[in-house]
Amino acid sequence: MLTQLGDYLQRLFDQVHLAASGSPFWHGAFSLGWGLAKFVAVILFMILNTLILVWLERKLSARIQTRLGPMRTGRPHGWLQLIADTLKLLSKEDVVPRAVDRPLFIIAPVVVFSSSILIYVVVPMGGRAIVADLDIGMLYLAAATSFTIIGLLMAGWGSNSKWSLLGAMRGAAMLISYEVPMVISVIAVVMLSGTLSTNGIVAAQSHLWHVLVQPLGFLVFLAALFAELNRVPFDLAEAESELVAGFNVEYSGLRFAFFFLAEYTNLLALAAIGVTLYFGGWQGPWLPPFAWFLIKTYAFVMLVMWIRWTLPRVRVDQLLAFGWKVLLPVSLVNLLATGLYVLLA
Repeated sequence: MLTQLGDYLQRLFDQVHLAASGSPFWHGAFSLGWGLAKFVAVILFMILNTLILVWLERKLSARIQTRLGPMRTGRPHGWLQLIADTLKLLSKEDVVPRAVDRPLFIIAPVVVFSSSILIYVVVPMGGRAIVADLDIGMLYLAAATSFTIIGLLMAGWGSNSKWSLLGAMRGAAMLISYEVPMVISVIAVVMLSGTLSTNGIVAAQSHLWHVLVQPLGFLVFLAALFAELNRVPFDLAEAESELVAGFNVEYSGLRFAFFFLAEYTNLLALAAIGVTLYFGGWQGPWLPPFAWFLIKTYAFVMLVMWIRWTLPRVRVDQLLAFGWKVLLPVSLVNLLATGLYVLLA
């Protein structure tokens, strides 16, 4: 049914586009309107997804760590608690400390959230269910994910707080350390697929998923994913010994909600990228492509949540040493082996 609906919408789009192509004005207006419609659809999807993931993580953490609260409060099944927390967050006063750098302080949440939105542009959710199938899709993703570092530094510096600045510097150091092995592991997948297009990478796995021929690359990608998401065991920006939340400690109300929304948006986006690179993307038998995409992506998300609520946080020196001394050499060895395989195959 979802496939038939997608094909119908695509045919309708093609017919309207053909009718509007005769006039430059209407052609431009139609292209702009279609782009805005895609943007609104992505925003609504992100908001709905955040609500689902918050509820899912509360339930999983309750089961894994035997927490009674999320299993009993907010019936039915905790949804009332989620709605109450959302309303509380949106209704809280938006406090801007007097000594902050106002331009940086105000724009930092938007920058971090925008980075999350940019990722969804090239995430293939089906054969045609993609905002833009770019020929340089993986290069675009590498640029979009690295954009988060700028937002963290803006928030930490603009808050004019030593705790915020320390959290931002820790977060930036962690992201830079782990993005290098992540990108190298992705390069190995690109070499196997012979394309930078995300849809092309999915098509290259029609007979064999990359996770079966790139197990080392997948493990490196998974470890770097936790650092990119700033989640346990690699949530270096947050330090319990300081009793603060890191770079966003001075934020409240709707501005803090932007950081919260970006965290869970990144969680689904990077899980979707992992599924695209290593688990065949939206491909699968019997079910519609979009259904397979959601099943695989949410299964990946549950794996990330399971690891988060099982392992303890590591120290900063252990975290950086693991990135530079373990993940980087392993990713380089995997890249070399992949290059030899592609050359000799």
